[in-house]
Amino acid sequence: MKLLLLIAGATVALCAVPRAPITRDVAVNENDDGSFSLTSDGVYVGTIGRKVGDDSDVTFNVEAAADEASGGFRITVSWDGPSDKIFEDCIDFGDNQWFAGPEQKEQHWPIQNSKLEKYSIISKEADNAAVSERYWLNSAGAYLIVAPEVPLFVDYHNVLDNHLCLIAEVADPYSTRRTHNNLKYDLWFFENAKVAHQHAVDTYLGKPTGIPDYRMIQYPIWSTWARYSREIDQDSLWAFANEIKDSGFPNAQFEIDDLWEVCYGSLFVDVRKLPDLKQLVQDIKSLGFRVAIWTHPFINKDCEPWYSEALGKGYLVLNEEGNPDSTWWNNNGSVPGYIDFTNPEAAEWYSSRIQNLIDTYDIDTIKFDAGESSWSPQIPVQNGLDIDLHPGHIVQSYVRTVAKFGPAIEIRSGMRTQDLPVFIRMVDKDTYWDFNNGLATLVTTLLSMNLNGYTLVLPDMIGGNGYNESPSKELFIRWLQANVFMPTLQYSFVPWDHDDETVEISRRYTHLHADYADTIVAAMEASVKDGTPVNPPIWWLDPNDQDALAVNDEFLLGEKILAAPVMVEGAVSRDVYLPRGNWRDGNTGDLVQGPIWLRDYPAPLDVLPYFTLED
Repeated sequence: MKLLLLIAGATVALCAVPRAPITRDVAVNENDDGSFSLTSDGVYVGTIGRKVGDDSDVTFNVEAAADEASGGFRITVSWDGPSDKIFEDCIDFGDNQWFAGPEQKEQHWPIQNSKLEKYSIISKEADNAAVSERYWLNSAGAYLIVAPEVPLFVDYHNVLDNHLCLIAEVADPYSTRRTHNNLKYDLWFFENAKVAHQHAVDTYLGKPTGIPDYRMIQYPIWSTWARYSREIDQDSLWAFANEIKDSGFPNAQFEIDDLWEVCYGSLFVDVRKLPDLKQLVQDIKSLGFRVAIWTHPFINKDCEPWYSEALGKGYLVLNEEGNPDSTWWNNNGSVPGYIDFTNPEAAEWYSSRIQNLIDTYDIDTIKFDAGESSWSPQIPVQNGLDIDLHPGHIVQSYVRTVAKFGPAIEIRSGMRTQDLPVFIRMVDKDTYWDFNNGLATLVTTLLSMNLNGYTLVLPDMIGGNGYNESPSKELFIRWLQANVFMPTLQYSFVPWDHDDETVEISRRYTHLHADYADTIVAAMEASVKDGTPVNPPIWWLDPNDQDALAVNDEFLLGEKILAAPVMVEGAVSRDVYLPRGNWRDGNTGDLVQGPIWLRDYPAPLDVLPYFTLED
């Protein structure tokens, strides 16, 4: 295959009041190994056209054009061929900072600090990749978006050093029933990262169509999970509700989490543990709570007669061999089935059973867990849409089904579902400080989800899930402080597990969060209107600020509040970077002019550094 392409960017804008288009001289030159080097204005962008096998039955195309309306410049690269071909193109990280990509357990920011090796871009349980979009953005104002039909794997730094490589291969978890393989992506260039991201939202990612329930934004959710795990019963739930009520802390709702069913997927209450759930719900409501309950999309094989009913009616996902057996974390010795939400009858069957649960026990709302396509039996067969859009289709089908239950629900998985007007929860964080899914990843996950277009983020429980150990006093308080200017708070471990000082500090920051509820709502409403992040990175205020572009432990609320939580064990101070503007210190009231580094900003245990941008 021979190709030498030189494309000059257009310079004429035809629409009213356009953004001046970026001009580019794009060159594609063949390399000795048969691949092609892509350059833009003489700067190396990537090595495209890397392919396994010969050229027979393969088409390769590169197109480039200026977009007069947006002022951007687009390069579209496409490969198409038989299903046994493998296509591989690599984009240079260069000296830029890179953002977005899949949600990760070790969530680094910027993402070029991560390493991924031939990593499937689907919503999956591994590595906490519940949110998995095909979008990458860099600090130079370029972004990359891969078509949804591509059987996509990505690689950071392994195929080529300092490159993000796109690999299209018809292999697990993508259906082997595909009749062809393809790799298609758009690479856009803009003047800076902010302009580029706004274009990506408008063109590809979409924006939320509404906002979550106000009470969930203002006041904490109180979950039983980290504190009680599966060991809940009538007495412990009532005691916990009274503890919270007696503490004087406000609430959005009381959340009953896990193993309240007779078996997983029955949606029938285990009366041995909860002999009168209906009365308990009314009693908890009498204390001023709303009541939520946890559910999931699985039915364990020993959960009869519900499993046999679902299997007999064709309501479970089957793999390509016709087997419904799958996996999930609550197998408890029983193989589960995953309800096939791509089957409208199955989705309606599930929804009607959830509605019956709500009506029978007067439940206010639901925590919908899981949903990642990796829980399906592999390789899954799904209904509807082109097979090239599988396996992500079931993720959309599940979360779109449950989103109909209203603005007070929560979900945790997503693929091309940025439009849903409900909270999407971070996958569980562990009770650690560092990047091993600990506190250090709370801000980076928040930023990554926002720049993937998921702006209505529900952080996981304050202090983490406690699987290894309960959070220390210091970790608990620092975790709470980091949550204050995020969209909502969720407690399970409680302040009075520690001491009076913890209670007082926690009360103060819980009320501080509530004081900013209207500011959070305003940021959400802006996201609905314009697609802007609710919690942007601090470079959002100055996308050409190189210091701001590298900061991974600060974030904004809207465009007026900057939070710089302490997330290092034992630290009583931290360096804070303020972008350009006049900043009012939320603790001292002092006015500080940015851009500036505040070195060793004092932050003892009861202090959260935060600043308000003055007009």
